[in-house]
Amino acid sequence: ATYAARMPRDIARLIWIDTPRSIVANTPLPTAQAIVVPGGYRVTGRQGFSTGCRHAAWLAARAQVLENGQLRLQDGQPEQLYLFVPAAEAELLDTWHVRGMRGTGTYHFSVKDVFVPAERTVLQTGAPLLETGPLFQIPRTLLFGSGDAAVALGVARSCLAEFFELAGAKTPRAMQATLRDQPMVQAAIGRAEADLRSGRAFLTEAVREIWTDATSTGATTQDQRAILRLAATHAIRLGVQVVDTVYNAAGVTAIYEGNLMQRHFQDIHVISQHLQGRLSHYELVGQYWLGLKIDPTRL
Repeated sequence: ATYAARMPRDIARLIWIDTPRSIVANTPLPTAQAIVVPGGYRVTGRQGFSTGCRHAAWLAARAQVLENGQLRLQDGQPEQLYLFVPAAEAELLDTWHVRGMRGTGTYHFSVKDVFVPAERTVLQTGAPLLETGPLFQIPRTLLFGSGDAAVALGVARSCLAEFFELAGAKTPRAMQATLRDQPMVQAAIGRAEADLRSGRAFLTEAVREIWTDATSTGATTQDQRAILRLAATHAIRLGVQVVDTVYNAAGVTAIYEGNLMQRHFQDIHVISQHLQGRLSHYELVGQYWLGLKIDPTRL
């Protein structure tokens, strides 16, 4: 409700406080249409990648606005709204059949001609802030990126810890020494530990710097946002490297579904496919530091 210039506080209370165990799940793309009607909108569309929607009391459908048969514009671009729909008025779709991160429950949902009163809508961008604390000065995409990076580092750390247990117990077939006694494995684990700690240190530094400035000045700079974008992306990619290193060193042990390293391998490779881990972020930040024109919304 932070960006909800249109959402009175009593509506925010309805959604976040009065609803028992209130959870709101949204969707990243404006694949719905909201048709302007007296008092609000009628929203229809299939919405993808709604993490936690099966536990949610409310679903925030994201839609472009149609008024008199035409797209309504905001600053020259199609206006986008989040429209808060009670979960009972939407249909949850069984789409989350994936190899990793299954527990996120990132299913699709659909809404069909559901009426949403105007006061239960939020502009996707451009609404004045109701809260001005430091958290709300950091772009949402970077908050998501930092969270994804932290998860990736946690997966990598857990995978390393699992391998440490295996390394002293397993002697691979046709080998004379345990995994931990093999120089190649020792070197690989040394590099993996360095990668993991480096990624965590960079991410922590970037988060600390942007938080300190947001707290002291009430704003963030483009430099800080570029650094945090780079740190989050790099942490995710280093997490992938660490897990792949461990997976390769573990041999056939890691291929079984009951092995934790297999689960981590699947999870990290789903995380790496997310927008926050895109390799193109390196190019974006490189362009920025080289003084080239970029799309600032990607920072």
